[in-house]
Amino acid sequence: MNLTLKIWRQKDAKAKGKFVTYRMDDVSPEMSFLEMIDALNDRIAVEGGDPIAFDHDCREGICGSCGMYINGHPHGPVPAITTCHLSMRYFYDGDTIWVEPWRARPFPVIKDLIADRSAFDKIQIAGGFISVNTGAAPEANSIPVPRKNADSAFDAAICIGCGACVAACKNASAMLFVSAKISQFALLEQGRIEARQRVRAMVEKMDELGFGNCSNTGACEAECPKQIKITNIARLFREYYKAY
Repeated sequence: MNLTLKIWRQKDAKAKGKFVTYRMDDVSPEMSFLEMIDALNDRIAVEGGDPIAFDHDCREGICGSCGMYINGHPHGPVPAITTCHLSMRYFYDGDTIWVEPWRARPFPVIKDLIADRSAFDKIQIAGGFISVNTGAAPEANSIPVPRKNADSAFDAAICIGCGACVAACKNASAMLFVSAKISQFALLEQGRIEARQRVRAMVEKMDELGFGNCSNTGACEAECPKQIKITNIARLFREYYKAY
């Protein structure tokens, strides 16, 4: 395939960025999107240019660091996958592909396609854990958990914190991320002890960092690579109201 790439280039956090056009010829449909960027960077390096900076780590759809905004979609136009799993077979010969970083005030661009998503870490540190000292590990069945609650808690816990929900939201809301982290504990007895403290601390930190409010458009759920449900946001509101 022959492609035209419009890629956001920005030297550093203070520099003014712009889209730069690159031509990529003979792209194999079997490549992943990141492999295609790797091939482009090899060419740029050989030509003496500055390779495109982008986040990546596991390339297995687990870490979420590979987030890019591709043709108007976080992680690309294919639902329920991360950028590293996006195959070039989903594009066509002659396509123009627009690639840019997450766009949100709490996610400032560091360079090119890399955004600083440490705001999520700060929310987690504020309360996204269980700190109760339980001593030795209890026997697995000593705290019965209804199957429905266990399944829902697991579905929330698979959130990888990539930030696609923030990038997709017109308000740059982090509610889907925060609600998933609240839900994974709120549904389990082990998490109830610190429930009020947890939800207050995490929501307050989210607001402090400048994330917007949820207006229930559902874009976050539609673009989430792990298909986290917005029913978790409803649970977050219930937990928050009970905490006061």
